[in-house]
Amino acid sequence: MPEVMAIVGLARPTIYKLMQQPESGFPLPVKLSNSTARGAAVAFVLGEVQDWVRARIAARNKVAA
Repeated sequence: MPEVMAIVGLARPTIYKLMQQPESGFPLPVKLSNSTARGAAVAFVLGEVQDWVRARIAARNKVAA
């Protein structure tokens, strides 16, 4: 999560809110175990996070154009 926060420039609570909003398009993490416990290990796919950032930049550029 710290790496994702650094890449997108958003706080942890904001990222979790975006993950709950399908229209945001924010990538969901990949579960690394079968555990359903809070705090179970997950990972984000770097390319998906980068694609989301690029999409936000593209959307900004369309509005500005």
